[in-house]
This record gives sequence, structure tokens and C-alpha cells, in this order.
Amino acid sequence: MSDASGKWGDLAPRLISGAAMALGGLLLVWLGGPWFAALAIVAGALMVWELAAMTDRGRPSEAVMLAVLAAVALTIVLYTRDPFLLPLLALPTIVGLVRPGRPMRVDYGIYSIAIMIACYGLVAFREGYGMLWLLWLILVVVVTDIAGYFAGRIIGGPKFWPRFSPKKTWSGTAAGWIAAAIVGLIFLQISTAGRDLIWISALLAFASQLGDIAESAIKRRSGVKDSSRLIPGHGGLMDRFDGLLGAALFMLLVAQLTPVPVVRF
Repeated sequence: MSDASGKWGDLAPRLISGAAMALGGLLLVWLGGPWFAALAIVAGALMVWELAAMTDRGRPSEAVMLAVLAAVALTIVLYTRDPFLLPLLALPTIVGLVRPGRPMRVDYGIYSIAIMIACYGLVAFREGYGMLWLLWLILVVVVTDIAGYFAGRIIGGPKFWPRFSPKKTWSGTAAGWIAAAIVGLIFLQISTAGRDLIWISALLAFASQLGDIAESAIKRRSGVKDSSRLIPGHGGLMDRFDGLLGAALFMLLVAQLTPVPVVRF
């Protein structure tokens, strides 16, 4: 196999499955309400299953059980909208941690609760601040990933954090920041957002990249290449949504620290 085919060999399946996920996801984001909540429930449950399977590959049935718990907890919280039930989001984390001798306990605990909070937060963000904010968030994550993918392969150069993510380069990382800032600039022209959106978009891209690095670190510690084989060319849902998790957690933090204005086209 030539260097070119090796470098770009995964491009076709990535594009096909990525386009299918993007179209389906954007449709559910547009519909909002119970449709987007259902997407968050399914995605959250599958990611908890992948995480549990990676961090304790000796008990596949336990991973399925934790995924079911995640789905039940997200369903109750998202469809009842009762703030007093929010602690249920920690259910798959607590149950997964109580088993004595569980390997990678800290990794599972931190990442599983992050998955649950991010899935809940994306739905709450869509309902509280509107579709435009969520569309901006998703586009920033997508272009950050795309710009990083192509810049990393075309430009190459020093690695960003080789200990945890051996493929991520400084060129790809910086390209992601620039691409995200451009998305922010475009949204300034088509919406009522303020100028701060440009640098916030770049920070959101960095949060997305940290989410990717966190998942890469777990995979390296687990000794696996992909979180699962659910998506052709992409691996598992965690492999695709790790950046979105980081971005969602960042925006949830921002929303707690400062008022988020309503933005319209």
C-alpha cells in the first residue's frame, strides 16, 4: 500500500458514514423536543456501553446493564423535566463503581458522568436557548474535526500531546481553532450574536479537542484502537462524539458563569 493510500484510506468510509450521521442528527436537532431527546438517550446509552466495555472488557453483560441504566435515567430526566430527578443521571456511574476491583475505576467514573451530563445538557441547551445556538455548537465541533484531520495529514509536524493522542498534531490543532473562529465570524453575519462569538468559538474548539484527547487517553489505557465498531470508518459513537461531549460541557459551564443571550437569524 502506498503512503498516499495509507494516509487517506479511511477517508471514503468516514465521509459516507459521517454524512449519514450528520443528516440524521441535524434533522433531529431541527425537530427538537422528544425527537432530539430520543437521540440523546440512544447516544448516551451506547456511549456508556462502549465506555464500560473498554474499561472492563471481562464483563460484557455488565456493560449492557449499565447502558440500560443510562437510557432509563436519561429518559426519566428528559421526559419528566423534574429538576429534583437530576441526580438520577449519576445512576450508571454509581452502579458501575460499586463493584469491587473494577479496573480503570477513575476513568469510568469521570467519563460516564460526563456523558450523562453532556447528553442532558445538549437537550436542555436546545430547549433553553434555541436551535441556532446548538447548530453553532455542532458546526464548530464538526469543522474543528475536519480542519484538524486534513491539516494534520497535509501539513503534519510536531505532535500536540503524543502521550495521549499520538495522531493529533499542532498544525491540526491550530487549524481547528482557526476554522472554529471562521464559523463564529460567519454566524456574526447571519445572526444577532455579538463579536465575542469569534473567540468563544475558538475556545469551544479547544474544549472539543480536549474531549477527543480524553477519550484517546482512555483507549490507550484500555489497549483498544476504537471504542467499538458501530460506525464504518469511525469506530464507535465515543470516537465521533467525544469532541461534542467536551464542547457541550464547556458551554454548560459558560451558561452557569454568564448569561447566554437569545440569538436569532
